[in-house]
Amino acid sequence: MDLAYIPSPSTGVLHLGPLPLRGYAFAILVGLFIALWIVNRRWVARGGKPGTTTDIAVWAVPFGLVGGRLYHVITDYELYFGEGRNWVDAFKIWEGGLGIWGAVALGAVGAWIGCRRRGIALPPYADALAPALAIAQAFGRWGNWFNQELYGKPTDLPWALKISEGPNREAGLYHPTFLYESLWCLGVAALVIWAERRFRLGHGRVFALYVAAYCAGRAWIEYMRVDEAHHILGLRLNLWTAMIIFVLAVVYLVVSSRVRPGREEIVEPEKDADAPEKDAGASEKDADAEEPAGDDSDPVAVTAEAAGTAEKAEDPVSGAAKDGRG
Repeated sequence: MDLAYIPSPSTGVLHLGPLPLRGYAFAILVGLFIALWIVNRRWVARGGKPGTTTDIAVWAVPFGLVGGRLYHVITDYELYFGEGRNWVDAFKIWEGGLGIWGAVALGAVGAWIGCRRRGIALPPYADALAPALAIAQAFGRWGNWFNQELYGKPTDLPWALKISEGPNREAGLYHPTFLYESLWCLGVAALVIWAERRFRLGHGRVFALYVAAYCAGRAWIEYMRVDEAHHILGLRLNLWTAMIIFVLAVVYLVVSSRVRPGREEIVEPEKDADAPEKDAGASEKDADAEEPAGDDSDPVAVTAEAAGTAEKAEDPVSGAAKDGRG
């Protein structure tokens, strides 16, 4: 008899009247909102302006969702375009299926567009985002628990995950790889925050450390999974992806630390668009100051005032007052 295990929900959908609340989407949204809050606080702490991260997220989040779904559909195309499959299911994102690799890649494109529109560089924003993204993944992985997917090999450990009978799955107790990855992501977030403060990382190296650390954990977690996947030379496709991206992240860390050591002092400079407005205001003030006196002014008083000003002028060398007589 199994004395302890992690139960799986009997359904991934909770109906609030006519409105279905899907556990997978709920987990993703919770992680997203927490990430937005964290990255905004980190950006402001680095000297950025409040609201900048929200403006960038308007571009990054949709791009990331599309990229994550595209990666999943492309790498598991037989689930949607094989014999007896319905291609419309490829658009049912609430049923699960977001590839983190595609989400980060295309999300970075969206973030780059948002940064360009705000006139800031992408690397410091990526550094502010790194731990927030890891925490968002930690919450998002619980969506797999709701859908009873992405579990590992059979086990009799006390924290085993109980899976019920269903399409493409057999009932039993399995390694809760969703939980392993969730905890790993929380550890990655703590690591990058510590390393950033300890070594004053900048110029995108915080984000690169997050990528390397996540890939290291994803590699051993991927090795434990038993769901169907494409294999290359005996290894799962996502395992190859994790190893390649890990190497690229480490290379970036080493090269960047030599080429651009330290961290950025200014992450969000003032917009150039503000300058014309200030110059225009200054010109108006100068024009008011230089405006000649009207016809009602007394020419004798103006002359006397000019003479008094000349007598009070200071010598530019000694600073002593001139008397006008040399």
